[in-house]
Amino acid sequence: LKNKPNPSEESGRTDGIMATVEHCLYCFESLASHLEHRESMTLAEPTILESPLFITWNIKSARSHDGYSLRGCIGTFEPQELEDGLSSYAITSALHDTRFSPVSPRELPSLQAAVTLLTHFEDASDPLDWDLGTHGVRISFVHHGRRYGATYLPDVAVEQGWTKEETIQSLMRKAGYVGKKDRWREMGIKVVRYQGKKEECEYDEFKAWRDWVDEHKKE
Repeated sequence: LKNKPNPSEESGRTDGIMATVEHCLYCFESLASHLEHRESMTLAEPTILESPLFITWNIKSARSHDGYSLRGCIGTFEPQELEDGLSSYAITSALHDTRFSPVSPRELPSLQAAVTLLTHFEDASDPLDWDLGTHGVRISFVHHGRRYGATYLPDVAVEQGWTKEETIQSLMRKAGYVGKKDRWREMGIKVVRYQGKKEECEYDEFKAWRDWVDEHKKE
């Protein structure tokens, strides 16, 4: 899992960093090694490269139009050193997303891993000051003394077929707000928009890579 360094690695800048298939393979390796109680391989040579990131696990589902349904998704807006961050959140999103039961070893062959590295954070001028398919959205607001917050990654609204208004309303529900969601214009919602392209890989790709590694270890 060794990659050729990109120019931003030496400076630690995150602008323009893209998720790669290698990142997804490393998430599979981290989760598989954890479930199989073995030592994980490393990602690459140590770097100072850091990025906020989200790890998504999907599982094969006949009921979903694209063949997969969500199995877990957790991430952080705090910059993470990539090797530690990918490994940690690959396991956390698979085992500790409270919306789902922990992923079991028998589910591994049915999984798809997705990595999104987040960049270009900006304060939006209003709740609709962002572009569908380009920006992820993080909302925050206060209602009756309680703080609410939630986020959707850049691909979510488009995949769901939502308008911007529907996306904001859905985020309010995701944040735990149970009042009238059509009052979103009155709620003083603050929005931070960000970018990040998702990269995915299937278990079969990981298995083929892992078999290749094991075969070369014998040589």
